[in-house]
Amino acid sequence: MALLNIRNLTVRFATSTGSFTAVDGIDVSVDAREVLAIVGESGSGKSVSMLAVMGLLPDTATVTADEMTFDGHNLLQMTAQERRRVIGREITMIFQEPIASLNPSFTVGFQIEEVLRLNLGLSHHAARARAIELFKAVGIPEPDAKIRAYPHQMSGGQCQRVMIAMAIATNPRLLIADEPTTALDVTIQAQILDLLMDLQEKHGMALILITHDMGVVAETADRVIVQYKGHKMEEADVLSLFEAPKSPYTRALLSALPENATGDRLPTVSDFFGAEGVSK
Repeated sequence: MALLNIRNLTVRFATSTGSFTAVDGIDVSVDAREVLAIVGESGSGKSVSMLAVMGLLPDTATVTADEMTFDGHNLLQMTAQERRRVIGREITMIFQEPIASLNPSFTVGFQIEEVLRLNLGLSHHAARARAIELFKAVGIPEPDAKIRAYPHQMSGGQCQRVMIAMAIATNPRLLIADEPTTALDVTIQAQILDLLMDLQEKHGMALILITHDMGVVAETADRVIVQYKGHKMEEADVLSLFEAPKSPYTRALLSALPENATGDRLPTVSDFFGAEGVSK
């Protein structure tokens, strides 16, 4: 049985001009200890799909699914209190912008300690000791001092490490990483990806990695879902996807990789879809 199983997920947003469908009937599953990459361009519904799982969409969103289960438990039928026992403890998420995700009014130590106190019931002293351990685990230098720092006093890479520490603080069974390297320079991106993969292997977590970078997919994933305009275009193990992509959109993504570029310009999606259009 899959750890997370979603069937026919649809997310619609109410707007001033009517209903907008951001995710249209996709299926997603991930097994324990598996690394699943969800890839596609901005606006393809990657983040919205996972925010629906986390229950973090605004009131203007309507989420429907034939099935949304975690470890066999129906997330859609849980009460808010029951869901809080799962979300933030068993399922955690790293967001795109680490600086924006941290509260500028509180130290990073206070924020990670709050996660530990609320979810694990630790005392102040136990939470502080655990926070320092986590900072060491994610490679933050001088953790005893950094724990008293505010987000603006830390670099982007250090703030992302804080977010990773918060996400693994409760030893989750599923970690969702939403483009965790987007705001970082190339050198720091590689360090963060290596850290995530090391932690995933060490703790035996399932990992859903949301990205638009096919290079990241090739280095990290066991299986890949390709999304475009809210539809799932293709799903395959990573080797099959790169060797024999079935969807025109997947072929367009792979052809846009610098090492695959030929001619005077990079290909566009329309070069591959042609008269076929976008089909599920």
